[in-house]
Amino acid sequence: MNELTLASGIRWACFALLVVTALTCFYTVVRRRVAYMLLGRKAERAHPPPPDPADPEHDGDDLLGVSSFAANAALASEAGPRFAWSLAWAGQVFGHRKLLKDLRSGVMHLVLFYGFIVLQFGAADIVWKGLTGRALPFPAYHGFVLTQEITVTLVLLAILYGGFRRYVERLTRLKRGWKPSVVLWFIGGLMLTVLLTLAFDRVKEAPAGGGGAEASLYAGYAPVSSGIAEGFRDLGATPAAGDVLYEIFWWLHLAVLLGFLVYVPQSKHFHILTAPVNLWLRRGSPPGRLAPLDLEDEDAESFGVGAVEQFTRKQLLDLYACVECGRCTNVCPAAGTGKLLSPMHLIVKLRDHLTEKGAAITSKSPWVPAFGSGAPGAHAMAETVPLWSGGGTAATTIEPTMTAQKHGWQARAGAAAADAALIGDVMTETELWACTTCRNCEDQCPVGNEHVDKIIDMRRYLVLTEGRVPAEAQRAMQNIERQGNPWGLPRGERGAWLAAYEAAVPDARPVRAMKEAAAGGDPPELLLWAGTMGAYDQRSRKVLFAVVRLLQQAGIPFAVLGGEERNSGDTARRLGNELLFQTLCAENVATLQRYGVKRIVTICPHTFNALKNEYADFGLARTVAVEHHTTLLARLVAGGSLVPAHPVSERVVYHDSCYLGRYNGEYEAPRALLRAIPGVTMLEMERNRANGLCCGAGGGLMWMEERAGVRVNEARTAQALDTSPTVIGSACPYCLTMMEDGIKLHEAEDRVRARDVAELLAESVFGGAQ
Repeated sequence: MNELTLASGIRWACFALLVVTALTCFYTVVRRRVAYMLLGRKAERAHPPPPDPADPEHDGDDLLGVSSFAANAALASEAGPRFAWSLAWAGQVFGHRKLLKDLRSGVMHLVLFYGFIVLQFGAADIVWKGLTGRALPFPAYHGFVLTQEITVTLVLLAILYGGFRRYVERLTRLKRGWKPSVVLWFIGGLMLTVLLTLAFDRVKEAPAGGGGAEASLYAGYAPVSSGIAEGFRDLGATPAAGDVLYEIFWWLHLAVLLGFLVYVPQSKHFHILTAPVNLWLRRGSPPGRLAPLDLEDEDAESFGVGAVEQFTRKQLLDLYACVECGRCTNVCPAAGTGKLLSPMHLIVKLRDHLTEKGAAITSKSPWVPAFGSGAPGAHAMAETVPLWSGGGTAATTIEPTMTAQKHGWQARAGAAAADAALIGDVMTETELWACTTCRNCEDQCPVGNEHVDKIIDMRRYLVLTEGRVPAEAQRAMQNIERQGNPWGLPRGERGAWLAAYEAAVPDARPVRAMKEAAAGGDPPELLLWAGTMGAYDQRSRKVLFAVVRLLQQAGIPFAVLGGEERNSGDTARRLGNELLFQTLCAENVATLQRYGVKRIVTICPHTFNALKNEYADFGLARTVAVEHHTTLLARLVAGGSLVPAHPVSERVVYHDSCYLGRYNGEYEAPRALLRAIPGVTMLEMERNRANGLCCGAGGGLMWMEERAGVRVNEARTAQALDTSPTVIGSACPYCLTMMEDGIKLHEAEDRVRARDVAELLAESVFGGAQ
């Protein structure tokens, strides 16, 4: 009895020592990484107000991932915004909504996620039985055991499939090497030790059958472990051997479990803890709204982000939430066309840099236990990283970018993390200027990371603090500052499109200027914002003219600002010139307030996004309704004010604008217009709606040259041409320009044209090519 008591005491002591050691290590690792995140700036994260059910401008990606904004508005208004926020969070964390966009890997992760939850009860049962000799008193214990065995089997299959995808199928977006495989061995080891512990528990307790025949160890409620036990006994395993092997695998299971606990926060699998928090703290504002800078802060030593600790704490939390699944890079237009930028590597490099610099600042090693003495160096990008030349093909592939990042991001022996420059050593300027700000990376990210804001913050530092900007971008911003447009055309010609319209459409009633409307009392109900492209670009003017004719045909009174309109500032802001944006914004807001504008419609999604989501931060009343021309025209067609009666015999493939779709959730209105036009055959590209590929013009890249890989618009046009269209439809002047250039690059002008949906609608309403 004393020997049994002593053995039990030793077992409990060893168990307690292992658990306390593991928990202490786990706590230390988490605490140190939290300390690194706390180096960042504080920033408020406002949750969204209840949506307005009457708002006509939303009908796309939303809180619950369904296509009905009205449904979410009803939910939010009935149950409250906090409940809707919580429900959306639960849908992401427990429903894997983003992960299931890739069905195969989504299901695999779903099995692992719920498998681990279910198996925690089994782990507790195994540990308790090993310590006390008694099973935990779960109700319907045999049913509990069956669910455990089924779950273990499913998790093992999921792990095997994960290894197959990474090392056999070799998905380009997935990293390979010893680090990505560690978790496979951990989880696989846990599952195997569970089954072997249960199996040898049966072997050691095997009763002898009557008549010299041994009783079967197989049990239907434990088909896997009992089958293994039966097999081992057939090989000659005795109860005594089973007792020894049970002890070995019981302790091995505990060691692997606790080792995994310590490993998780020191690896990308820290997302198990950080991802739910990150998703809860996700932005409450529209994705198209950038945080404004206080340019009048006299204490500010710099503007933008030039050091990793200048990011907000939420932005630093992003880094530790990353799963390294590569979904963001897989859809990135820059990565897919051979540029150096990879959204996944952006996050990973910033995370590595934060860990190294945080350790240097806090004097606390990020690794527990810390092996060796001193750090091997700091990670930094190689001075020269070879990039893909394109090879004369417009096919999208991320392999060159993945390879370049792998070889470029290396530890420099003897280098100090505190001396590594965020822009230069960690993120190269080449990467920062390759981003089109399309936000497809964020749309795909299952843990709520926000990549684009970080890039814009670093661009702000380059422009406002360092004064470093590519020549083409600098020229465009100087032209906007001096003449109000990126081409440098005379400022006085901004309103010249009015005369050009009247000359082109002599029978149409003239468009009234805002001054004329305001002089008679109340301004018109609607202001048509021409935008810089509509006012100056000859091709975009045709779209503007079509919208004007359609509004007049529908009897909608409207006015325009003419020469009083200014550039919206979107280009300047996305290029990092917050000062120029705020200057233009202030002028436009003052003009709109002076005339008491209540509703605005524009043909440009970039202008639409700026006016709708960003101008409110600088004084524009939130009651001013801003609308894109496609939603307004769709309502007019649906209400019978516009009748598309003339057939338009075209095969139209629609290209989604990033700033209309992913930024503002509008995918249906342009398609509704095309479906309403008789004779139009609607086509869809493989990548469409929320997963549509950018045209390559966003983020100020409309005014810059692409010098690596293939041009983004060339790749996107190739995807459109694969559907054999006669027209590539769009709803954005930038997209229209890029698609026309892409058609020329593919030498397809003789069979395909690029047209705005408003032009097609006008052709159907009025008859004849517009």
